[in-house]
Parts: sequence; structure tokens; C-alpha cells
Amino acid sequence: MRDDKKIKEEVKQQFGANAEKYVTSQTHATGDDLSLLAPWLNPSSDWVFLDVATGGGHLTKKIAPHVGQAFATDLTGPMLEAARNHLKAHCSNVFYVVADAEALPFLDDTFDAVGCRIAAHHFPNPQAFVQEVARVLRPGGKFVLIDNIAPEEEELDRFVNTLEKLRDTSHVRSYSRSEWREWIEQAGLAEGQSRIRKKTFPYATWVRRTTESEEQVAQVTAHITEAKAEVQTYFAVEKTGEEVVSIQVDEWMAMFEKAQAKR
Repeated sequence: MRDDKKIKEEVKQQFGANAEKYVTSQTHATGDDLSLLAPWLNPSSDWVFLDVATGGGHLTKKIAPHVGQAFATDLTGPMLEAARNHLKAHCSNVFYVVADAEALPFLDDTFDAVGCRIAAHHFPNPQAFVQEVARVLRPGGKFVLIDNIAPEEEELDRFVNTLEKLRDTSHVRSYSRSEWREWIEQAGLAEGQSRIRKKTFPYATWVRRTTESEEQVAQVTAHITEAKAEVQTYFAVEKTGEEVVSIQVDEWMAMFEKAQAKR
């Protein structure tokens, strides 16, 4: 039986120990998804915005200048402190709140928009998270989800989730688009824009961001190099001999909207 409390403690330990790495990580700090946020959301200066599981604060950094107030939340206190230190020279309208994405400490209909970027694969109950997003959004509010996703094909799904779990013990699951869409629909949110991109990780940096020993690195590497050729092709594994140079995963960016209140 899965112990969700234990999972969340592992997440706090992992992110607390590696907080600064996530602030400076090029994977998290860059990406054309960040440049798409404002055009997709079309934010207003009177908006109140919520960034769930902010990590290094990169999503908040992009949106805060366009809104009245922004709330950056994270389950991990040291991670949130690192985000605040990162953002304090850039944003003066951000409030920082330690919060569980699956039990948000805000009233119904509070936010004009909610964002969550490269974090939901650490959530043990993503359907509860989506329900919470829908609850705290105002009618007509927008939700942008950005996360690594698993392919629909079972073998590819199994490979990438095993890979992520070997690399990062706090990883729960990269969910598929069909799973996300089911939960989104159940929450009463309607999908608007979306896109998938192939995201390339420089392997040496990526694997060592979360691993704790060279033995663990070797396990991750073996999982990749021993995979079937077609699996390696799908994830665009680049190697020099048996040394892995880079690998790709699928990232989904999608925007959803809460229905307007009936008159």
C-alpha cells in the first residue's frame, strides 16, 4: 500500500537538499514554455496569480511582473526560501506560502490564474491537485500545466518512469496526457491550447542533480544503455561509446479554463 505521507517527506528531503540546484538548473530556468506563458494567459495587472510547487520560482518570475499579486507555494520550506532569495531582486509583489498542492490553503474562487511547472510528477494524488486548482480558481480563471509526461505506449511509459525513479527517489510518476485529461474533465475544466515538445537533458548534469552516489548514477546509466534500441530511439539517447551524453523526454504544456458562473 502506498504511503502518501512518506512520499511527501521524501519530496521535502530531496528538494530541501538540492534547493539551489533547482534555482540554477538550466532545465528549469530556461525553455520556450516560459516565453509562452504570458501570451497564453494574457494576464492583467489586477490579477491574483498562484504558482503551485514553484521550485526555483522560474514560473513566478515570468508572470509576477504582469499581475497585481502572485503567490508562490511549495511543499518544501528550504526550496521556497531559495525561490524567495532568487526572486527578491526581481519581484516585489510575491507572497511565499508553504503549501501542499493537494490541499491548498486558500478559499474558493481566489485566483484569476494558476500555474504548475515541472512539478506534478512528484504528486501522489494528481487528481486531488486538479480538484484543488479548480476550487481556488475564479469562474473564467485559467490553469496552465507544464510537466514531463509518459507516452501512452506501456513499454515506453514503464521505461521513463523507472528511469526517473532510479534517478530521483522522490519521483512518483510522469502521467500520460490521457490520465491528465480525465482528471481535468472530472474537475470541470475545459482544455484550450496545448502542445508537446521534446526536451533534451544533458545527461551528466541531469543525472547528478538528484542522485546520491556513483552507484546510483551507474544504475540509471545501465537502465538506459540496456534498453531496447527502439526505446533508446524514442527517447533520442545520444551516446559516445557506452557513455550517455543526452536524453529526451516529452513535456506537455496545456491551458485549461474554469467555466464562467451561470447568471
